[in-house]
Amino acid sequence: MRKNATKKMIVARAKPAGKAPARRQAKAAMKTAVVPKRPVTGAKPPMPAQRFTVSHLREEDFKGGGLRDYAVYRDLGVAAATNGLAQAHVIRMIRPWTPDVGKWHYHSVTFQLIYVLKGWIRGEFDGDGEHVFRAGSCWIQPPGIKHSVLDYSADVELLEIILPADFETVTLK
Repeated sequence: MRKNATKKMIVARAKPAGKAPARRQAKAAMKTAVVPKRPVTGAKPPMPAQRFTVSHLREEDFKGGGLRDYAVYRDLGVAAATNGLAQAHVIRMIRPWTPDVGKWHYHSVTFQLIYVLKGWIRGEFDGDGEHVFRAGSCWIQPPGIKHSVLDYSADVELLEIILPADFETVTLK
């Protein structure tokens, strides 16, 4: 083998097969095969610049005007600190559940994680059925999963982390 060819290939060697059964000999032969390295398909896109940020609990930081009019949100400063890479906020439901809250919808996100800080929430997920999440429960909603909020306790608080920070919610009929 040429010297410069070794830079482009990985050679895996097995111990001598000796009197091993045919299956082990075939396996050993496969291990001595020359396997090309994975090709580099291009560099990863650059990550947005990020900066250090801290958010301490202050009641006055819970604000309306977010995605849900039956909730208030405490922005944790992640969207600004990550230049839109991610968003993180604490959600507090401020009104009792109504059928309007339970409309099926999905979010055009690449990642969504929800962690229950207080209380409980019950939801239904297309293909995964109903689930009740209590304080300490955590779930990931895959991109585009259709879901509905079925009920929640009066004291429910959720931590939600979403990528990207700017996303669309589509309400279904």
